[in-house]
Amino acid sequence: MHCPFCRHPDSRVVDSRTTDDGTSIRRRRQCPDCSRRFTTVETASLMVIKRSGVTEPFSRDKVIAGVRKACQGRPVTEDALAQLGQRVEEAVRATGCAELSTHDVGLAILGPLQELDVVAYLRFASVYRAFESLEDFEGVIAELRAGQEPPGDGAAVAAGDRPPVEPAEGAGGPAVPAPAGAG
Repeated sequence: MHCPFCRHPDSRVVDSRTTDDGTSIRRRRQCPDCSRRFTTVETASLMVIKRSGVTEPFSRDKVIAGVRKACQGRPVTEDALAQLGQRVEEAVRATGCAELSTHDVGLAILGPLQELDVVAYLRFASVYRAFESLEDFEGVIAELRAGQEPPGDGAAVAAGDRPPVEPAEGAGGPAVPAPAGAG
């Protein structure tokens, strides 16, 4: 590492610490020639191999820009997009590979995007998976419907719409209290 002050070709590491997010290392260095100190930040490079064969550095901003297009007109905040970008970057870095294909990055986007907004997920998946027919859309929609809870479960069901509950063994009387005024 060249000293930024005197251009001496060497330096000595005085202190090393990881950054708050853990994705890079901050090093305090000292020049053996002029004795001045300076800081460097080191990150592991992550390269993406595009379909054309060209490699370029991974860009969280490019991930967010692509997802933003799929989210146009949807109730998705910029904060949610930033969090999705961070999740995707963490996922691709966790693979431990220095080079990933655009296909791998796309796969890392699909999971968090499905959790964020199903319509945006469908839009992104249609481009990412290169849908060519209505059957492609119908297949993914069927998968999405199968993975969701049926409407009407949970707190949204009114008390009068609940199915009757069988009384427990040995219990006398109704398991569900009768509505007020019923008699």
